[in-house]
Amino acid sequence: MTLDELREHAAELDRNDPLTQFRDRFCIPRHTDGTEVAYLCGNSLGLAPKAARATVGQELVAWENLGVEGHFKHERPWVSFHELFATHLAQIVGAKPYEVVAMNTLTVNLHLMLTSFYRPNSRRFKVLVGHTAFPSDRYAIASQIALRGYSPDEAIVTAKPLAASRVLRTEDVVELIEQHAGELALVLMDGVNYYTGELIDIAAITESAHRHGIVAGFDLAHAAGNVPLALHDWNADFAVWCHYKYLNGGPGCVAGCFVHEHHGLAREPLPRMAGWWGHDKHSRFGMGPEFEPIPGAEGWQLSNPPLFSLAALLPALELFAESGMDRLRAKSEALTGFLEHALRELFPEWVEIITPSEPARRGCQLSVRVKRDAKSAFASLVANGVICDWREPDVIRLAPVPLYNQFADVVRVAEVLSCAK
Repeated sequence: MTLDELREHAAELDRNDPLTQFRDRFCIPRHTDGTEVAYLCGNSLGLAPKAARATVGQELVAWENLGVEGHFKHERPWVSFHELFATHLAQIVGAKPYEVVAMNTLTVNLHLMLTSFYRPNSRRFKVLVGHTAFPSDRYAIASQIALRGYSPDEAIVTAKPLAASRVLRTEDVVELIEQHAGELALVLMDGVNYYTGELIDIAAITESAHRHGIVAGFDLAHAAGNVPLALHDWNADFAVWCHYKYLNGGPGCVAGCFVHEHHGLAREPLPRMAGWWGHDKHSRFGMGPEFEPIPGAEGWQLSNPPLFSLAALLPALELFAESGMDRLRAKSEALTGFLEHALRELFPEWVEIITPSEPARRGCQLSVRVKRDAKSAFASLVANGVICDWREPDVIRLAPVPLYNQFADVVRVAEVLSCAK
């Protein structure tokens, strides 16, 4: 393949892209030369929907004109504003609306879930995590273990790839669960690993954990909005995720949480860290001393959510509802496959892709090792208008997001790397 052939193929694919109109509904940053950048960093921070400014502005105007009465007299009352998200989020993660809620931030939600679902005892106190788990997850897990009086060094079991591989196999995780079944209190895995881009089999791992009475929870920070999910049908106990990556809610955006109905609607509520926004809606403003949790995931809320953050997220979720995860996944596989093919064909000797090659085992991300001067290659990409991500010691992460990326963005990557080599 030559660069000219790559350009021609990309142009044809972009002309026939059924989702091409969605790109125009996002703000695409511009390079110093005035052209649009090739933004391949949606796995770190998604782009801003153009509608977000107006949606946030409406709530600012309501605050200016109504003050506190905006909680009840606004056309979208703030007291129930978070309820607008339940159906959207349920579709994205494959849940029932009462199993999901937009609240807090990801690590806060993880701590809340660990408080309820990590119930260690002298026999079962260990937690199984995946290799290269995001540092914040390990910090949260280690601190929760220590708070219960156990040693993190002893209690954390890490699922690692075989020596000849950089990625986990589902069967190896299942084997590790079997090996430690009598000691594990919790399995906590990434849906998509942030470093390698590998997609894990949530259903298989959940089934394996449940077979031994072990709780199964998941961090979906790099999976929600990236790959189709079916948390309810897969029987995951809980999951947490952020909305600022693939879901385009803005930096530091309010996060999401899933609690399976087995737990959220249980006759005896799980122990939890309680707050007044999780209290029964009908008596919340009675200000009574006894906590009565809302049935479902909403019962884990602490405080009323940040209104402007939710307002920025709403138009992004509406775009997902309009496009549909099935169509997004189809384009994601095509874009990521096109990028992989270009890198392997044009740079076979000095580029190594550590993300699984099988489309079913990855999201819309390729983690690339450059065998020469990796940092120089990364700097060259950024200097020439390709916004991507660097991870130590030598990995460049490229995320072709289907909502706003086009096949021409892949050509831009290839053009820059051709000059760099």
